[in-house]
Amino acid sequence: MSQPHQAPVPGRMHIEGDRYDPSEFFGVQPTSTEDLPDPALLIENLARCVLEVLAGARDLDQLARWVTDDVYQHLLKRVVLSSRARQSRGTAAIRPIFRMGSTHISNPADGVIEGVVIAHGTARTRAVAIRLEGMDNRWRASAVNVL
Repeated sequence: MSQPHQAPVPGRMHIEGDRYDPSEFFGVQPTSTEDLPDPALLIENLARCVLEVLAGARDLDQLARWVTDDVYQHLLKRVVLSSRARQSRGTAAIRPIFRMGSTHISNPADGVIEGVVIAHGTARTRAVAIRLEGMDNRWRASAVNVL
């Protein structure tokens, strides 16, 4: 027995054949740049924290809230490699000493910020490139690269 076709009701969940797409309601929701705070301070602090994580002076879990799962997994691999290198040399993890230099920020699209922070250390200067995306009403890093 066939049921009559009903037009979708505005404001109601769209169900097709008793199925719906859960990501429509429960997935990551993009957020506009204008609805989020200034990202400059977050980019600088996140760059500092990433360098400290790679040096073994900070726990990676402290960054979990601010990075996507892909970035977390990428950083976890780098942390493991750094830890193994320190163990093979017999050196302990120490807090790196560096001075944060210039920060360059661009806004390639709504809800997306790309920034580069220069960190001057005692032995070398590094650049930390970060891409922030507005997700669920906050900034989250969707890409982090340390050069």
